[in-house]
Amino acid sequence: MKHVYTSVDIGSDSIKIVVCELFQNKLNLLAASSFKSQGIKKGLITNVELASKALKDAISSVEEMVGIKIKKVIASVPSYFAEYNVVKSEIEIPEEVGYVTGEHISELIQRASVRREDREIVTIVPVDFRINDQLVVKDPIGKPVKKLSMRGIMVTAHKKSVYSVIGLLDLIGVEVVDISLNNIGDLWAFKNKDIDKKIGVIVNIGAETTNISLYNKGIIVKSAVINMGGKNIDNDISYMYKTDSVTANKLKHKFALAHKRNANVSDTYEISTSVEDKLKINQFEISEIVSSRLEEILNLAKKELNILTSKRIDYIIITGGTSNMPDIEYVATDVLGKNVSIGSIKLLGIRNNKYSSCVGNIVYFISGLKMRGKNYSMINNEEASELATVRKSSVETAKETMLGKIYEHFSSEY
Repeated sequence: MKHVYTSVDIGSDSIKIVVCELFQNKLNLLAASSFKSQGIKKGLITNVELASKALKDAISSVEEMVGIKIKKVIASVPSYFAEYNVVKSEIEIPEEVGYVTGEHISELIQRASVRREDREIVTIVPVDFRINDQLVVKDPIGKPVKKLSMRGIMVTAHKKSVYSVIGLLDLIGVEVVDISLNNIGDLWAFKNKDIDKKIGVIVNIGAETTNISLYNKGIIVKSAVINMGGKNIDNDISYMYKTDSVTANKLKHKFALAHKRNANVSDTYEISTSVEDKLKINQFEISEIVSSRLEEILNLAKKELNILTSKRIDYIIITGGTSNMPDIEYVATDVLGKNVSIGSIKLLGIRNNKYSSCVGNIVYFISGLKMRGKNYSMINNEEASELATVRKSSVETAKETMLGKIYEHFSSEY
């Protein structure tokens, strides 16, 4: 059985889709695509017709890469007004069973669910388990027990936010098998044993919003949203140089630096302005514009962080598409201090942080399956056979070229 999983992140600027295969307990990238969004504002769907067309085109582009139809996905929903509440549950385990199974974990999570009319449960993240009212463990599977209790964090979102995303995917014939929040995905994209012991923050600088999320020992506990992001930088560049938003975005990604520290005054880039004049822009000036707006965004994030907690923060990770800008670490350190770092996705073939939520939500989904003892894939045996044929053909084609040597080098690592 091939274990293949697809994750979709419907953002304001772009729709991100990632397809991965779990093979020998290692996640391998099959496809990743970013497609321009339409009909979406700050993560919320404002025009169903435009949004469904953009989403359908995005799905089709990934289907061409993997050679099979995408029928099932994990979907990210907006974290606006998300709530995080501590929940508890317990069960008695029959004497004839005597040990913890994945079904017991599923039952505990089900019992901990507290339904509310206006909200939808996104997930329940187990914090720890208590065996026979004494021993506290993270993973109780297989342990002898009579009574098992769980403490967890129940994450909920507005029903409108959830069902607008599910409805959009349903409209184009794609089934949502699970939902998650981007800040849960961000954590699992960078999670390690060190993070599981500390209090930290992840700041995701998106196109129109910036999400600040607080984690305690690898568990999401609070979050906040700032209505400012990468598009504000584009608007600043567009205003200063009297150019359109497309050119401004290109300047940001291809020419500007996030900090003026390494910017070169003599390095120039010529553009056409809105009044059809030619204008030479030097790197130092445009980097000053970018740096100024980034400082504002990060200072607002710092203010929100101080509201979220008064405890000492052990780590701060910056992610999101804007975090890929060169020298952003200097701005981040200036504003947030020395314990800040720029996120780095550890998945071969994908290094752009705009995919962090997509990748992480797949990792989180797989961890949930493992805890419940479930064996699940988003494709059937027939589709798996088609996928294997497409991949074999791709590999054989690649081996006939110089790139084939590179492919063989990386493939050997698996």
